[in-house]
Amino acid sequence: MTAVAVLAALAGSPGLAQAQQPSHAGPLSARNDNGLPPGWRIDGERGGRELVWRAPKAVPMGDARVEFRTGNRLLGVPKPAKDGRTFRLALDKAASTELTNLQVTAAGRRLDAAADGPRESGARGARLPAQAPANGVDPGEPGSYRTVTGEYDLDPVRLPGFATPVEMRAQVVAPKGATGSRPLALFLHGRHATCYKPGSEDDVTIDWPCADGYKPIPSDKGYLRDQKLLASQGYVTVSISANGINAQDWQPEDAGAQARSSLVRQHLAHWADWTAHRSTAPAVVREAARADLSRVLLVGHSRGGEGVNRAAMDSLYPPPAAQDGYRGPVRWKVRGTVLIGPTIFGQNPVADVPSVTLLPGCDGDVSDLQGEDFVDGTRGVSKGTALHSAVYMVGANHNFFNSEWTPGEAEAPAQDDFWSDPDQQPDPVCSPGAATRLTAAQQHKAGSTYIAAAARLFLADDDRVLPLLDGSGRRAPSADPARVLTHAVGGRRGGGFLPDAGAKVTGAGARLCSAIDPNPAVACLGPDTPGSSPHFAWWETEKETGRGAVALKWSAPGTAARVTPAKPLSLRGAQKLALRVFVPPNTTGTKFDVSVTDSSNRRATLGRVEMAGLPGSEYTASYWAQELRVPLTATTRAGLDLRHVKSLELTPRSHSGRAWMMDAWGWAPGTPAVRAAALPRVDVGRTVVKEGDSGTRTYRVPVTISGHGSGQVRVYVLDPGSGRSTSRLVTVRPGSNAIDVPVEVKGDTNYGEDVEHDIAVKAVRNSVVGQHRGGVTAENDDPEPVLTLSPVADKVTEGETLTWRLSIDAPTTVDLWEPVRVLPVTEGTELSTKDVDAQWLKDWSGDVPDPERPLSDANLWVWMNIPAGSTSVDFVVPTVQDQLAEPTESMRLALTDRNAEPLPDRPALTGTVLDRP
Repeated sequence: MTAVAVLAALAGSPGLAQAQQPSHAGPLSARNDNGLPPGWRIDGERGGRELVWRAPKAVPMGDARVEFRTGNRLLGVPKPAKDGRTFRLALDKAASTELTNLQVTAAGRRLDAAADGPRESGARGARLPAQAPANGVDPGEPGSYRTVTGEYDLDPVRLPGFATPVEMRAQVVAPKGATGSRPLALFLHGRHATCYKPGSEDDVTIDWPCADGYKPIPSDKGYLRDQKLLASQGYVTVSISANGINAQDWQPEDAGAQARSSLVRQHLAHWADWTAHRSTAPAVVREAARADLSRVLLVGHSRGGEGVNRAAMDSLYPPPAAQDGYRGPVRWKVRGTVLIGPTIFGQNPVADVPSVTLLPGCDGDVSDLQGEDFVDGTRGVSKGTALHSAVYMVGANHNFFNSEWTPGEAEAPAQDDFWSDPDQQPDPVCSPGAATRLTAAQQHKAGSTYIAAAARLFLADDDRVLPLLDGSGRRAPSADPARVLTHAVGGRRGGGFLPDAGAKVTGAGARLCSAIDPNPAVACLGPDTPGSSPHFAWWETEKETGRGAVALKWSAPGTAARVTPAKPLSLRGAQKLALRVFVPPNTTGTKFDVSVTDSSNRRATLGRVEMAGLPGSEYTASYWAQELRVPLTATTRAGLDLRHVKSLELTPRSHSGRAWMMDAWGWAPGTPAVRAAALPRVDVGRTVVKEGDSGTRTYRVPVTISGHGSGQVRVYVLDPGSGRSTSRLVTVRPGSNAIDVPVEVKGDTNYGEDVEHDIAVKAVRNSVVGQHRGGVTAENDDPEPVLTLSPVADKVTEGETLTWRLSIDAPTTVDLWEPVRVLPVTEGTELSTKDVDAQWLKDWSGDVPDPERPLSDANLWVWMNIPAGSTSVDFVVPTVQDQLAEPTESMRLALTDRNAEPLPDRPALTGTVLDRP
């Protein structure tokens, strides 16, 4: 029988419960008889059908993007329902696709994978890293200024693509009585529930505006402690509310990044007005010190991090006017950004704006720590003078940087985002009470300290705090007892050994590996690796070019791994060689000798390094590179020409182990002046067309190239059928049509799904990318086929098979899924569960014959599949012969809607079974 049963329990009670479905996952196709995995179904009316997943319990609203995948392929981003459990993806997003190995993920973490039982985490050896020496200056100490606190609430603004206006509300904390103009720090919170019902334990919504009886969740108040610390040190601070964006950001393709940028710049424009015309400012702004808009720090948490990154980009390289919610002049200068557990769905950091990215080691929301790309993704893109720092905070979760997302402190219901399961052992690294886990107060204090460090470096040009951020291995005592590790690129680094651009790797057990590749022999980390690496977070494609590392594996010491770049590089002016290397979590005693060789084959061993892995478990992204430095003094003794260094060698000195090198740089102290380059900007749009009835039409993916100069981007063309991608390097110039992707749309008169022909773009050299994904959507414009249910064999003798045929009046280009339901009979005797084949009953309902009961009580709501190109499918009911004398028995079958209710305009059909004489 070419059909797939998607089962829903009728279970003897009014209404329908969730399906008890086969436990195996198989293709959502008529090419086999497998059912959908538990929790999945096809829903919606024909012409608007959806792939639906319902979670066993509510999925907390967070910043990580919930995604539907089939294996390694991204199917699309589903729309969340208000119940927090149901997620829907239009089937046009998965057109022409074999939906095998369905998965629900968020930041690389499976949401739909239930544990089989208690299991070990593999982190028995987890221990805190050693405490680093104290830095000479501690930015976490309060300053001498008195502060003023207040808020403003302006008229809401309309943003492109959002139906509901967005609020313009903010919390201001500023120094009082400070002379002169003071730098401005603007905070933007991330994606969180928007409304709550006072007095409830968990009644929160994603509505905007809030319904009667509900109050807005004041996420913008969650950084008041950070603001007060900065204000005491002389900075004006403002934390803005973005509930209106959070309630609507499932709609735009960029998950609201452009809208958040527009909102940030709307606020900055008001601050520029108020600086020029103090009398027009809100009372709290007039009472505060004057803001210096030439020194702005943007601080963003989670999706707010991606939002302030886009705001920094848009301030330098204006976006296309049609997608922008701010149209005025730029009257401010963003000197740096602080990104706290950020998302970066576009993997499009701004290379020429300095940044500090806080990576929480126990982040249960953006758990892949994709924000590492704000560091890695800037390498080689522009001048390389802007410092990009990653701050890995052991034991910190995602939410507790915001007090309004912290239980016991928040007005609204709040929770620890690091997930826990009472049926499993506590996580030895991240469960509350673990030696490596921070309390909420410890975490927030450490976060405040490192935000203040960034403000001091970027806004006050105070290099004394640089060792706290650039991998120098110093700590701020105010952040104790948090263990914080840092690494960086940019600044006064140069001459990078990078695992791309034609580099070669030689030596036993050494290889160039790919961050994202479906082939385990090519990928840096295999699919069975417990835990993950922030350096290898997923993007849009199942395979990427130009993202990788040098992987080393050895079983005896002494065999060198050699990295040879495409051409010799210069380390002239550097004091040390800084390497970013990671080893497996919870390991100790990994040792390397580090050597370099010049073009004249003069070789010098610089020194030996030793490192231990970070504390980690299968639920953490602890494969994170630590910065290791060795002095270059030995090159002078060996007579090396540091202007022409041709190779780098790592020689393991521990007995066995594994390691991955991300890069190595010549390092010198200090922070250079940063001046943003004039770069071309790429934004991908979307064109929606009708497929037509005949012929072939060619359309082109809309791409805007603006800005100045010339640069390179990598363009990935995504096949709508297989999901596989092809890529090419493209040189772009403003106003050109360099990214020319033609799309052929064939017209037909067959009903089908919409088809998206997409591309994704990433900056490679001297360029920036705003809207990174778009394409051409070919809309189906053919009418739905007429569906009928008719009898084939509806009067049989017991032991024979009842058969009905589900038919359509014309073939389609996609599989159709239509539900039928067994209903109670209206007269006479109904077939019982013992009158049909027992295996058939189990296969189609998950039920068993005993106790004997009417067949309509046996969970028989079945989704029938009419394959693409076919016009019918049969529903068969094999009856069984028994030795009992019975009256004539019957059953009723009806077409239903997506809620299992019989269609009112389609009569139920009756099948009759006669007793065998």
